[in-house]
Amino acid sequence: MTDVIAHRGASGHAPEHTWPAYELAMRMGADFLEPDLQMTRDGHLIAFHDETLDRTARPSACTGPVHARTLDEIQRCDVGSWFNERYPERARPEFEGQRVVTLAELFERWGDRVRWYPETKNPAEAPGMEEALLELLDRYDLREPARRRSQVLIQSFSADSLRHIRSLDPELPLIQLLVDPDQDLEEIARYAIGVGPNRTLVDPALMDAARAHGLLVHPWTVDEPDEMDRLIDLGVDGIFTNFPDRLLERLGR
Repeated sequence: MTDVIAHRGASGHAPEHTWPAYELAMRMGADFLEPDLQMTRDGHLIAFHDETLDRTARPSACTGPVHARTLDEIQRCDVGSWFNERYPERARPEFEGQRVVTLAELFERWGDRVRWYPETKNPAEAPGMEEALLELLDRYDLREPARRRSQVLIQSFSADSLRHIRSLDPELPLIQLLVDPDQDLEEIARYAIGVGPNRTLVDPALMDAARAHGLLVHPWTVDEPDEMDRLIDLGVDGIFTNFPDRLLERLGR
């Protein structure tokens, strides 16, 4: 079975990391919601991809590093209008004025009704990010489900961040993101249960090597049906996509 991982929500249809994107992914039936995590200056984890506000936040005053702003400052920004500007064919009036969503709000709304796939972003600039994530898992009773049935998979490009989480809780399932085909899978298997490779890296050789080390394979980010079919045929365990509906259709779900 191939899991459907909603990349930043159903972000092909709605502004990434906003309520409309997450709600649509839930209605479609995605297996996982993926919130990228950035930490605000006052220690809140928000669902936000970039290190800076510039690409998706409006108005022009909403600029600069996320970690330099408080949650209150960031939540004054509009993070939906950019989508209407960039994709007029998919624009909707309700996307205008969307606010940044916190990880706590996401956990509060859906708890264990969905599986979660948070990513620690920019962890070197956000000391304490890993501890804050684990505190929220405890607050919303998700740490034990994460340990027992992989209710939460924690991913990062930063091996240091994943190793730090492992030092805090060796039972949590971790996924190492990959952009380098020569990364040492044997070493990764010492602290992670899977890898998240760029889709272009996934071929029979990678699948064989991952299986030899007992690693799950979750490629990103896959939006074209032909590429979805190729990866499903290779036997990947899950696929990140901006269009969960397309992947669900390919899987006959």
